[in-house]
Amino acid sequence: MDRATNGLRIEGGTALPPGFDPTARTPLDRATAIAAISQADDLMERSEPEDALALYARALGSSERDVSAAGYYGIGNALYRLDRETEAREAWERATSFGETPVAYRAWRQVAAARVREGDVRGAIDAYHQCEKRAPREDKAEIASRLGWLNKETGNAGAANRYFARSRGDTLPAFMTYLIIAVTVVTSLAAMSGALTVVGGFQVINPSSLEGQLALHPFLVANGDYYRLLSVTLVHDPSDILHLLFNMYALWYAGQLVERMYGSLLMLALYAVCGVAASTSSFLFGPEGWSVGASGAIFGLFGVVLVATRFHHAILDAQSRAIAAQVGILIVLNLVIGFSGLLNVDNYAHVGGLLAGLWLGFILPPGQVATLASMWHTPGGGRPSVQTALLRVGGVAALVAVILIGVAMGTSRWQQFYQQPLGHVAGQTTSVLAAPRLTIK
Repeated sequence: MDRATNGLRIEGGTALPPGFDPTARTPLDRATAIAAISQADDLMERSEPEDALALYARALGSSERDVSAAGYYGIGNALYRLDRETEAREAWERATSFGETPVAYRAWRQVAAARVREGDVRGAIDAYHQCEKRAPREDKAEIASRLGWLNKETGNAGAANRYFARSRGDTLPAFMTYLIIAVTVVTSLAAMSGALTVVGGFQVINPSSLEGQLALHPFLVANGDYYRLLSVTLVHDPSDILHLLFNMYALWYAGQLVERMYGSLLMLALYAVCGVAASTSSFLFGPEGWSVGASGAIFGLFGVVLVATRFHHAILDAQSRAIAAQVGILIVLNLVIGFSGLLNVDNYAHVGGLLAGLWLGFILPPGQVATLASMWHTPGGGRPSVQTALLRVGGVAALVAVILIGVAMGTSRWQQFYQQPLGHVAGQTTSVLAAPRLTIK
């Protein structure tokens, strides 16, 4: 569709028929009416609003609803250029009265702006609500911001804050974060029942319990239980409820920020990939024994937040900025505690998850909030180029390849360590899984 036709399809060209009289009042066929609007638009570009006004008015002779709406929209633009603002607003309102037409959104925007100039804040709010229903994706943040300021002007602080949050892309509660927390808490608490058994005077994880079915053990992973690389995030130290509580607090802390910046589904994907990367690092480099916990995946989310806010400069509200500002300190503090040896912490999982999160945050800029870079994009220009999209896909594929290589190397390492081929040997399996060591992450 040609821009000069205001979204109307050109049929038979834009030339007016010979002898066309812009002052006549006879009905016009669709093609002639569209040609009149097109030539009127050209006159507007040449700063000839008076001549354009006559052609726009002549197009009203068409019986077509979308053509009449485009004619009134053009009349409003011409009248505005002639400093006849009240008449211009009335013409734009007539354009909106034809319902859903190609010019409806732009007409409502003109009505809203006119109401603001007239000091009619309530009328402007109503018009911007109509804009909000029809706005293309690239304009939604701007419309929400304007509604925020208008509601603030009326003293409706609650509505203003909601619209300001919407303009930042922060429109929904972090339900995916809450869902992950709920599933993890329920699974961890259920798994704690019957999770421990006594072997050789030591309390160890019972392999037949739910905890034993989900926790990470290099022997079991090397024998094909690769699902444990992710399921380990669902279980925690069965002898210490604080392990679960601390991890869930950290997940709530980081997860809602990532979800706000990337959206619910991508947040879930980032959490899962970072969790698998953390477990792969533990599987490849860590010691023998059981490992439980979600902190490797949570470290990954911390890495995503760190890069999204420092490198991509995500535009966040004051509360989110305050939380994000502490992420770097939390990462360093937890790594120092882990490597100090004071706690039996799976440092390999923490580092692996963190590196995965840093990489993913680098190649995937936030898409649900504005960033410093996206603020420079023109409307509609925020979508990545094909080359950029391919680089991002390649970056994710590279991380997946590293994880697969790590899993293959870890499998080889532990098969050699246990000196047995794939497949469980009953007696040896019991001996291996009865090792008392338990690392938490």
